[in-house]
Amino acid sequence: MQITVLAIGKTDSKELTELISIYEKRLEHYIKFRFVVIPDLRNGKNLSEKLQKEKEGELILNHIQSSDVLFLLDENGKQFSSLEFSQFLQKKMNSGIKNLVLVVGGPYGFSTAVYQRCNGQLSLSRMTFSHQMVRLFLIEQLYRGFTILRNEPYHHQ
Repeated sequence: MQITVLAIGKTDSKELTELISIYEKRLEHYIKFRFVVIPDLRNGKNLSEKLQKEKEGELILNHIQSSDVLFLLDENGKQFSSLEFSQFLQKKMNSGIKNLVLVVGGPYGFSTAVYQRCNGQLSLSRMTFSHQMVRLFLIEQLYRGFTILRNEPYHHQ
């Protein structure tokens, strides 16, 4: 299985980019992993919220194959403990899917078309985080999940 994290817009923070890169490298020891940044919309600030979500949705769906299993990072999604998330990952690997795609949307969330295509929604917390911070938290939790599955001493109960 491969895991792909799709994110709308580049990260402005050099420090966040460096931390994301550290966890990307760590993840490569466990699974095929890709982190894909979809560029911000041109003139996005001049678009209505609805139109921005629709245009971002088109860009997201252009990166999705019909065989991909798609989960959205959404405030209304299912919440997991780190242990439960590792079990979620194990179930996805056992199911034989080729590509698990996790999407971090833009500041307004996702279009109706993206919600209709997705296989589920995940939430990292009931709190709201910037979509730039969520990337780091998600990739770190992926790494943590694989260390839990391998009984490695990263996660402590």
